[in-house]
Amino acid sequence: MDTKIGSLDNCKPASNDVCSPVNGTVSTIQGSVYPAVVNCSEATLGRHLARRLVQIGVNDVFSVPGDFNLTLLDHLIAEPGLNLIGCCNELNAGYAADGYARSRGVGACVVTFTVGGLSVLNAIAGAYSESLPLICIVGGPNSNDYGTNRILHHTVGLPDFSQELRCFQTVTCYQAVVNNLEDAHDMIDTAISTTLKESKPVYISIGCNLAAIPHPTFAREPVPFALSPKLSNKMGLEAAVEAAAEFLNKAVKPVLVGGPKLRVAKACEAFVELVDAGGYAVAVMPSGKGLVPEHHPHFIGTYWGAVSTAFCAEIVESADAYLFAGPIYNDYSSVGYSLLLKKEKAIIVQPDRVVIGNGPAFGCVLMKDFLRELAKRLKHNNTAYENYHRIFVPEGQPLKAAPKDPLRVNILFQHIQKMLSSDSAVIAETGDSWFNCQKLKLPAGCGYEFQMQYGSIGWSVGATLGYAQAVPEKRVIACIGDGSFQVTAQDVSTMLRCGQKTIIFLINNGGYTIEVEIHDGPYNVIKNWNYTALVDAIHNGEGKCWTTKVFCEKELIEAIETATGAKKDCLCFIEVIVHKDDTSKELLEWGSRVSAANSRPPNPQ
Repeated sequence: MDTKIGSLDNCKPASNDVCSPVNGTVSTIQGSVYPAVVNCSEATLGRHLARRLVQIGVNDVFSVPGDFNLTLLDHLIAEPGLNLIGCCNELNAGYAADGYARSRGVGACVVTFTVGGLSVLNAIAGAYSESLPLICIVGGPNSNDYGTNRILHHTVGLPDFSQELRCFQTVTCYQAVVNNLEDAHDMIDTAISTTLKESKPVYISIGCNLAAIPHPTFAREPVPFALSPKLSNKMGLEAAVEAAAEFLNKAVKPVLVGGPKLRVAKACEAFVELVDAGGYAVAVMPSGKGLVPEHHPHFIGTYWGAVSTAFCAEIVESADAYLFAGPIYNDYSSVGYSLLLKKEKAIIVQPDRVVIGNGPAFGCVLMKDFLRELAKRLKHNNTAYENYHRIFVPEGQPLKAAPKDPLRVNILFQHIQKMLSSDSAVIAETGDSWFNCQKLKLPAGCGYEFQMQYGSIGWSVGATLGYAQAVPEKRVIACIGDGSFQVTAQDVSTMLRCGQKTIIFLINNGGYTIEVEIHDGPYNVIKNWNYTALVDAIHNGEGKCWTTKVFCEKELIEAIETATGAKKDCLCFIEVIVHKDDTSKELLEWGSRVSAANSRPPNPQ
């Protein structure tokens, strides 16, 4: 069956029990078989692009205006189903499109040529690393200027306009430079279909003089187009399933571990089917948190080597067979390359490839097909889970503090845990929030996102804006460190303009704590801001906003009660003052191991 491009409404399942919404399928456009003829004034390149975005489920586009994209923005605004959200800078517009894509299945941003494009580039690189479908649209030069020796503003002063394009080629899977109308329709369709098929960002440059011009190819509503689905090689699939079933069925205490590529493989549901069929203990890699249901009876926590959830690493690393579905092993996820895993015990399942032990390997085998077929062949074996249940000791409670004692981070997250429900989502910023949020137990339907592969500090402000815009029915809880917040703080302004009701916990410990634990120095100490006063100034009496500063548990409890009660319809900004050395024990361990990996001496030449 072909997968039809159309409304992405069913990319948003009723709950996130199984996976993030990117796991959804794409539905057919509703309506007549023959698309309606549009008025000549609407048959322009700009309106066609706008209609295509709406058709694939993008209802909000994050933008920063510049003279090369102004006419294009006029035509995007004119599309009834499209909402243009102006951001404070291009980097945050890109981060917002990233957050939107995580929830809605695809996101888009619009910036101007070169000065805007190179500014948004870091966010696009992050989306590429996280395998997110994102459409980066740039208002380009006048089509008449290509091929001339003219030097344009917003460039580096050379008559070659390809610098921006060349930068984007390394962080996008397709690039379309539209400088004539004849092939614009095809180039736009190809770019959009490619981002959806490859689950990577694409780049579309639109000549600034073209957006308002009608053309016969835009005279009808966009025709629904079909994406040819990826198919497994049937013989390879059967051979891979047979080999994997034999490998696992002879194991005494096998386990399953879900990784971040479950999302791009659209295999979250298939993974849960495998868990149900096998009865194995199931864990999740840190970058896969939110993709595996934590309320599943056999869920044992996060596998992150030495900083795993209590008793999880012991069960995984002592298993005589483990299947990793969609893993990414980098220096961060492997805690400085210190995982105690053996290749000969592992089945590694990637989106289109399966490797069993030291061999054999099977290509052209889709993960979701493989997991579903393997589920039919597994013998039930709950030995590993029984071992976990046997050794498990419930986590202790943080030491009791007097009501007005200085607030500790572990007490803060104890209270955040109580806030979570199916109507909430957690955004964790790069830093100690990675480790503290990993320990949160997500109820059914609770969303969770963080950027582990790229780890760009400041990502969470824009991502929170985009995620909250994509799912207004959820209340987003963002945990952001003070150092990260200083990078991208401006777009709290945009959250207020959009009427969002996010709760931001600004954890003020006076510096870049995660970097302190890797390698300390005076550069990790930052200038302290009056963060609540800053947000109040941004608020400036426009929109619904409530801020407070808390120093102790008593004040925290009161702040949470207000944020979830009287101010539940407001953006709530809670600045939490904690000691500069108050970190999770996991960060202390992880930082020392990553430091050791970073400081390895050169190999002898």
